[in-house]
Amino acid sequence: MRDEQRRLLIETRARAPELIVAAAAARPRRPQLTGESGRLMIIAADHTARGILGVGTNPLAMASRFDLLDRLLVALSRPGVDGVLGTADIIEDLLLLGALDGKVAVGSMNRGGLLGSVFEMDDRFTGYTPAGIAASNLDAGKMLLRIDLDDPGTVRTLEACGTAVTMLASAGTPVMVEPFMMTRDGGRAHPDLTADAVIRSVGIASGLGTTSAYTWLKLPVVADMERVAEASTLPILLLGGDPAGDREAVYASWKQALALPTVRGFVVGRSLLYPPGDDVAAAVDTAVGLL
Repeated sequence: MRDEQRRLLIETRARAPELIVAAAAARPRRPQLTGESGRLMIIAADHTARGILGVGTNPLAMASRFDLLDRLLVALSRPGVDGVLGTADIIEDLLLLGALDGKVAVGSMNRGGLLGSVFEMDDRFTGYTPAGIAASNLDAGKMLLRIDLDDPGTVRTLEACGTAVTMLASAGTPVMVEPFMMTRDGGRAHPDLTADAVIRSVGIASGLGTTSAYTWLKLPVVADMERVAEASTLPILLLGGDPAGDREAVYASWKQALALPTVRGFVVGRSLLYPPGDDVAAAVDTAVGLL
């Protein structure tokens, strides 16, 4: 980011916040969610609103907002990148910088289930609401659905997600649902990434709301992905997660999953924004190349 861009953000937020509303209303939007290819490449940037600042072994990798915005601007400038998923603070910074014109802007909704908290499964909608997504002229909504059968907070999250799916669909707005079956290890909740667990979560997420006409699924890439993709006819976007392990093996698993007929693209954040060697452009280009 240039110095004048930093000053623009700081001064606008302090002295002219009404310009944020105006920028949202005036943002040029693409006519449909997917482009001509029917694929989507979305950069995820909603982690910090749940208190997640770490990437790999660096617990504060995402602590600097200006550094994060630098990386997002690079990613969004690359050919084949369709847009971004974020909370209002991220979306509005990018709006003021003009980085979302003609891009897909996805509003992240339930961020209240803070990682590691005792209320983690009671994942309140503390971010965008269906009405807020419409008022902000966004293209889609996204919600996280963690399902712990031993935690009563799960049912409140299920109810809230079902209501939001119904409300977004009634406005013709696509919604991305990211489901996980959760397990406990020493009291801490962790996603169960076995194929059987992901298939179960797909069934639950697919049935949310009074219609699934506008529902997309946001799923991890796991072993036996063919069985996972057959669990629903809904379009699937692959998530990246915290980068770890052999990068070439990760890319190979992504490529294999992309060959499945219901898989339509990516929603990837930290893996591309904070890659080994810090070459954001190269990491994004590699992922786009897989599409």
